[in-house]
Amino acid sequence: MTVSCALRFLCHVQDLSDPGAKGFPPAPGGFFGLFAIRRGDNVRVYVNACPHIGVPLEWAPDRFLSSDGQHIVCGTHGALFDLLSGACQAGPCKGDHLTMVPVTIENGAVYVAADAGL
Repeated sequence: MTVSCALRFLCHVQDLSDPGAKGFPPAPGGFFGLFAIRRGDNVRVYVNACPHIGVPLEWAPDRFLSSDGQHIVCGTHGALFDLLSGACQAGPCKGDHLTMVPVTIENGAVYVAADAGL
């Protein structure tokens, strides 16, 4: 029996500023979009939903980070999340985490499972 692991291309690592973030629409049939962040050689992908009330995080397209680039910020209520762990460090969801999506990076391209965010 062969298990298929279809991947969805998101972007190239070089398309992400350092530090930087970029949003992506939901997969077909999905409800939540995704966003990728980069800090140095680290790339993380999260479901674009605040754990507090489930709203998208960005306050404008691709605006996920604090002005100093050190935190992910919820545009609705200002909660601050760690870039690399997704842990909420301040705000009404302190102690919760963003939903991290496993990534595969091949030849500088960032991929996630085709059903990520469903």
